[in-house]
Amino acid sequence: MISEYDLHAHSTASDGALSPAELVRQARACGVKNLALTDHDTTDGLAEARASAEENGITLIPGIELSVTWQQRCIHIIGLNIDPDYAPLQEGIVGLRNMRLSRAVEMGARLQKKGIENAYEGALQLAGKGMITRTHFARYLVDHGHAGSFQNAFDRFLGAGKPGFVVTRWTDLEEAIGWINGAGGTAVVAHPLRYKLTGAWLCRLLDAFKQCGGVGIEIVCGSSSGNDIRCAAEQARRFDLLGSVGSDYHSPEKPWIQLGRLPPLPNSITPVWSVWPRPRH
Repeated sequence: MISEYDLHAHSTASDGALSPAELVRQARACGVKNLALTDHDTTDGLAEARASAEENGITLIPGIELSVTWQQRCIHIIGLNIDPDYAPLQEGIVGLRNMRLSRAVEMGARLQKKGIENAYEGALQLAGKGMITRTHFARYLVDHGHAGSFQNAFDRFLGAGKPGFVVTRWTDLEEAIGWINGAGGTAVVAHPLRYKLTGAWLCRLLDAFKQCGGVGIEIVCGSSSGNDIRCAAEQARRFDLLGSVGSDYHSPEKPWIQLGRLPPLPNSITPVWSVWPRPRH
């Protein structure tokens, strides 16, 4: 079914395939009425997306997906309904951008040792003005015949323990949630079951998240199974968290994930948007 809310989507400002304006138009065509643009560690696409949303008659929820290091694991925290002009958030984004650039240079150097030339330069060109990510390296590897698919690129070169993987120390959980809350936003744990944590470790994460001021959990994702939704809903009830829904849309190259094509949020869960007095413009 089509959800009126899709609160997790990416554009060319980070690792998405569509420009912010194209993403909004696609969301409207799919029946989405409330779209959050949540690019990785940047708000650069929000102004273009906002203008397109006004033209297309849908509500844009300004957002971001922040990279966090918690217990030596990379966790993604979404900020929804934020004020993108909040100075500490923008200062933090500068730091994260510098981390991504340093990581990308090192990834390029490691891939070169494996005989793959110009990976950094190629990924940087593919990123354009957007935030450089591993997705851009994966595309370069596929385009130049080093990998058969995006998944193959991660399996052979870019995943943890592979030749091009670089361990990165992102921002702290408390600091990231502080930026989101300071920006008037709502902090949400993105795709909580994707981190492959045991039940005990997931509980530790959600407990720490809530103690730092987080209030929401993404219950319905584009790749969620029925069991995933039930498990995430159980954790939302256990930790008294609001529920969010989002496709985590990146590209039309993955037709099995479409904007707004999401199962409904369970009736027992309070939606994250219920606490917003009005969309922020």
